[in-house]
Amino acid sequence: MTLSLIVSMSLFALAASLSPGPVNLVSLSGSARHGMRAGLIFITGATLGFIVLFLLIGFGLHYLIAQLNWITQVLQWLGIAFLLYLSYQLFIDDGELHSDKHKNAPTLMTGAIMQWLNPKAWLASVSGISAYIPQANTDEVLIFASLYLPICWLSLGVWVWIGKLLGQYFQSPAKMRLMNKTLALLLAGSCLLIII
Repeated sequence: MTLSLIVSMSLFALAASLSPGPVNLVSLSGSARHGMRAGLIFITGATLGFIVLFLLIGFGLHYLIAQLNWITQVLQWLGIAFLLYLSYQLFIDDGELHSDKHKNAPTLMTGAIMQWLNPKAWLASVSGISAYIPQANTDEVLIFASLYLPICWLSLGVWVWIGKLLGQYFQSPAKMRLMNKTLALLLAGSCLLIII
């Protein structure tokens, strides 16, 4: 594996991880509402969940998906349903800043599940593997995953940090409700992009 391939893989991972998507929006919202610690727990789950998905696809799951086209449709609709559920929960949130900051905070498992049902994660995994490792070489898949791990976590960490900064501004319940509703609509809107 050449240095130029490693750099290309890293840039792909950065672009895919840093660009807005459902997990990024929940990272931002979760840290704004529940603090930095809760946001970091969520993105750790999201990163580990993504890496598991990436490895499964790298080790051959994408060939099975290509043969059984209906699986893609099922995963897409499950992902849309989950994202709509999350956006609904965010939309109806009362914006109250409770003393128990971590009550209803996104968890490690929420992050992992969200990646497994996230069409953006599937697309990034399949396109990354197809573009950079067309022969599904085990060593190359492991190297790509080891590059993706810190890049994904740090990229999502940027969203957590932005959420923390926004959370300092949105200290009143009315402002928090406005932010939650805006993020909920963006999250639901991302489902439209999946369908179209």
